[in-house]
Amino acid sequence: MSQHYDDLETRAPAAREADLMARLPAQIRHAQQHAPAFASILQGIDAASISSRAALAQLPVTRKHELLERQKSERAQHPGRAIFGGFNTAPFGSAMPRMFASPGPIYEPEGQRPDYWRMARAIYAAGFRAGELVHNSFSYHFVPAGSMMESGAQALGATVFPAGTGQTEQQVQAMADLHPHGYIGTPSFLKIILEKAEAQGQRIASLTKALVSGEACPPSLRDWFSARGVAAYQCYATADLGLIAYETEAREGLVLDENVIVEIVRPGTGDPVAEGEVGELVVTTLNTDYPLIRFGTGDLSAILPGHCPSGRTNTRIKGWMGRADQTTKVRGMFVHPGQIAEVVKRFPQVQKARLVVSGAMAQDQMSLQVETTELGAGLAEQIADAVRDITKLRADIALLRPGELPNDGKVIEDARSYD
Repeated sequence: MSQHYDDLETRAPAAREADLMARLPAQIRHAQQHAPAFASILQGIDAASISSRAALAQLPVTRKHELLERQKSERAQHPGRAIFGGFNTAPFGSAMPRMFASPGPIYEPEGQRPDYWRMARAIYAAGFRAGELVHNSFSYHFVPAGSMMESGAQALGATVFPAGTGQTEQQVQAMADLHPHGYIGTPSFLKIILEKAEAQGQRIASLTKALVSGEACPPSLRDWFSARGVAAYQCYATADLGLIAYETEAREGLVLDENVIVEIVRPGTGDPVAEGEVGELVVTTLNTDYPLIRFGTGDLSAILPGHCPSGRTNTRIKGWMGRADQTTKVRGMFVHPGQIAEVVKRFPQVQKARLVVSGAMAQDQMSLQVETTELGAGLAEQIADAVRDITKLRADIALLRPGELPNDGKVIEDARSYD
């Protein structure tokens, strides 16, 4: 039996890139013509010219908070009609059998095609196969997670028990009765279920694999599962985009899905960073029902070099490494990563910057640490003036040599003490 879901996973990287870039202009054009939000956001853009990553990087990034704001504004102006803020192309009815709500609330459509969220690939990589029974403990209430995983498992030919969340004793009883082959849900809830089963003296020997998501699953927890006979694999997906990346048996990062274009950008900007540098995940989906173009997830990650030892040739990311939205209030005023990026853009000799906010309660102090090859005092004074101009706040400037700042994606570090 093949360890790969399909031949797309092992194609030559150049062939994959050529395919994605060939499909990109049509997706841009489709979004412009059928999604009012992108007709506005991408106004004046020649879709045919967006056929490379360099061209894509020139388009604006739409971040989750902007999507939420546009949804709220459109709903207020057009009650009952502009539910998705003009980002969707599929209308209510047979083309959109379900819709969901994530915290915000942000509303997401679900199209009618099989495996709409493209989860089958991740579920297969976690070891699930046709003819098996899957215990799905993701929520079926409001959010799309339950449906997302169910449709993926069904696309593999598996049967799904829609367990949902909560009711731990009933979850254990169902597993004891049904002998599922695997679990899908959050890692923390799987641990709770297994601990409850142990406390009740129930042995769920059939449960040998799991696909977990929605929260971190550190190596220590993965080892805890393994000690109980469960091989747990992670995937990274969002309610807006569906599957983005998934873990393989190699356990070396997460492999990107075959139908998304992923960029890593400096937080607060749309500028791609060098391979290996931590930044914000920005995703362009090829989903024509909900054609999100350069959608900023707000999550931090980094590209891993080389290919997965499993034989999959797509790009790998390190996985979730924190949040990119590092907006901080200093002396009563908000300071945004985008403002720090604006400071950097004023000085070509500055390669990278990090704002450190320190001090005790009500005694905020700002220090902007910048990597530069020019270490003269005159530059520090100019940068300080730029910080004051852009943020309306004063900051000390520390000039560092290239490579001295940590590679953790932080643009703003809140180091204040509240003791």
